[in-house]
Amino acid sequence: MGSFFKMFFASLLAMIVFALIAAFLIVGFVGALASDEKPEIADKSVLTLDLSQHFMERRQNNPLAVLSNDDNAIPGLYDVVRIIRHAKEDEKIKGIYIIANSNNNAFASSEELRNALQDFKTSKKFVIAHGDMMSESAYYVSNVADRLYANPVGSVEWNGFSVNLLFLKGTLEKLNIQPQIFYAGKFKSATEPLRATQMTPENKLQTVEWLGDLYNHFLVKASQARKIDTATLHQLANTGAIQDSKDALANKLVDGLKYDDEVKDEIKKNIGIGKYDKLHLVPISTYAEAISYKQSGSNRIALIYAEGNIVDGDGDKENIGGDAFVKLVRKARLDKSIKAIVFRVNSGGGSALASENIWRELALAKADKPVVMSFGDVAASGGYYIAAGADSIFAQPNTITGSIGVFTVIPNMKGFFNEKLGVTFDGVKTGTYADMGVDRPLTPAEQNFMQEGVDRIYLQFKQRVAQGRKRDIAYIDSIAQGRVWSGEDALRIGLVDKMGGLEEAVACAARMAKVTDYRLREFPESRSWINELLNKNEDQPAAMLKQHLGEENFRIYQQMLEIKRISNGAQAKLPYQFIIH
Repeated sequence: MGSFFKMFFASLLAMIVFALIAAFLIVGFVGALASDEKPEIADKSVLTLDLSQHFMERRQNNPLAVLSNDDNAIPGLYDVVRIIRHAKEDEKIKGIYIIANSNNNAFASSEELRNALQDFKTSKKFVIAHGDMMSESAYYVSNVADRLYANPVGSVEWNGFSVNLLFLKGTLEKLNIQPQIFYAGKFKSATEPLRATQMTPENKLQTVEWLGDLYNHFLVKASQARKIDTATLHQLANTGAIQDSKDALANKLVDGLKYDDEVKDEIKKNIGIGKYDKLHLVPISTYAEAISYKQSGSNRIALIYAEGNIVDGDGDKENIGGDAFVKLVRKARLDKSIKAIVFRVNSGGGSALASENIWRELALAKADKPVVMSFGDVAASGGYYIAAGADSIFAQPNTITGSIGVFTVIPNMKGFFNEKLGVTFDGVKTGTYADMGVDRPLTPAEQNFMQEGVDRIYLQFKQRVAQGRKRDIAYIDSIAQGRVWSGEDALRIGLVDKMGGLEEAVACAARMAKVTDYRLREFPESRSWINELLNKNEDQPAAMLKQHLGEENFRIYQQMLEIKRISNGAQAKLPYQFIIH
């Protein structure tokens, strides 16, 4: 009996302690959430932009930040642009410090950051950048700085761009899996990884051209910033002349070689504080919480962010669910207080059916109010499909777009199941084609059905583009064929209307709606903190996998998963996932 009471009271004590701790955490959590106290920005502060931070289209909330010292949220790309614009007029912000090591933002996103920094400089406030091991993509943004420094024993990457593609044909052959592929458009090379061991001539041609456009734009911007002609910059890359930071200084790619502490001392001197005084470096995310940077007004303009693969159904926050985005557009269309719609696309496409449904709802919206498209890093295939009917389309010179084509894949898994796993299939059917699936090869008639379906969707795709761009279908066919274009070329051939970022697209929508007093209503709307907390665990497996595999290997893993996804129906999708080095 004595031992029973010991165990009973020990368990009771443990429960009480646990309840007290839980109550303490809940009170602290709720109290922190309830508090509307904003961070204080000290006088003579310097805004810090770390390019290694990936700024997605939408703000990324951290529901557990209130219990830690972490930032509450990572601003979205357009948030960062607006934050920098606010800092330009903020007397407490004396300049911007760019940490320029790696850059986890693609080139069109980097263009928006670079343009915002260029505008900030018109305030006569300083912009200083420093990198220990500076990548070319980081250099692209940071060369806009008044002074650009590299670590004395660091490096500045300067060797040009390359694209590496992953081919799985040999792997499928070893597994005895036969990809049955149907596509429309001679440049539509999305299925190349499954049917070839190297790039086809058509794919190599288009890749050489759009990659060359991106590289030329990079060289032009560097030339303007560093006052070095593009031929010299190109020669430096071709000869491997830049091997370390000393080479970069000798060839005037940077302004000096300094360690981090020396750069901080220079910043202190610039803002007029002593060597031993505290330097207030304010991260973008902290500054975002401290200020009100969003425009206010009586009218509304809807801003809809569409980022990720286009998928059937509702999807999730990582992709563009056809059903979910139809509802979002419809909500904005039927809201009389919303005077225009800006639709931001950052997608290589996906489901042709979901793309058609979103296109349809945007077409209905266009009949009621202006619809303006803004292209991010990628707006290709299905990403272009949904945009084709807009009143106006904005892109950056280094946006990847076009890829007007369709494909589908039906893998024949019979050999794999039979010979690798020892699995066989048998059954009965009431119709000739009732058992069409992946456990046997398609018959010639079934192959014809698949190709005819792809051709039919491809024709519909071209018709949507021809209607939206006010061109005849023969011309659209000549620039379609699944071909990928840079934003610069897309402007030349009429697939986009103007060069510019999201800020320019919003201004255009306001002009078309004839409103000057407006605020943005952004969709999808942020989830409540409790929903963010409950859904946080959904993201953990992928995050852990990404951490262990690394960024590039995780992309390869995603591409393997994509093979399974593209077997579910006709796809209007970018030819491949490319990694620019």
